[in-house]
Amino acid sequence: MSRNATTWPPHPKGYFAIGAERMSKSLNLGNLMRSAHAFGASFTFTVGATYKAVEAHADTSKSQLHLPHYNWATLDDMALPGGCKLVGIELLDGAIDLPSFRHPLRAAYVLGPELGSLSEPLVERCDYVIKIPTRFCINVAMAGAIVMYDRVKSLARFADRPIGEGGP
Repeated sequence: MSRNATTWPPHPKGYFAIGAERMSKSLNLGNLMRSAHAFGASFTFTVGATYKAVEAHADTSKSQLHLPHYNWATLDDMALPGGCKLVGIELLDGAIDLPSFRHPLRAAYVLGPELGSLSEPLVERCDYVIKIPTRFCINVAMAGAIVMYDRVKSLARFADRPIGEGGP
């Protein structure tokens, strides 16, 4: 069965963006941007990053040619669209486990830096904070891809999984 590019993959309702605070490694930023492009993000962003998106060589899809990227110098500079919920992704005790989280239709997901956590002011600004149920922190770009996959799986229409093992 061939898949028509306009109907595959199924498009989730709403829109989303993804970014990171104080990003310091261009390869991680590039991987995150490439995944965001692949999963259908509306835009990507950084807050207080030391690397700019243009330096993100791992973004082989050249996402900046296809969707906006915002480099906000400070948290005060961050300007999300009206009604967009800010969702922090961090291993915090009070965070919602990702498998139990209901994704907002309009969301901007933000991850912390490679060698740290989301800043307290950013966590306070978040409407929700979620965590991926892992034993320890994983790579920023990988964490972003897991959250984007969960969003697509939750908000797009896919065929039900078969009762037994394997495919239909």
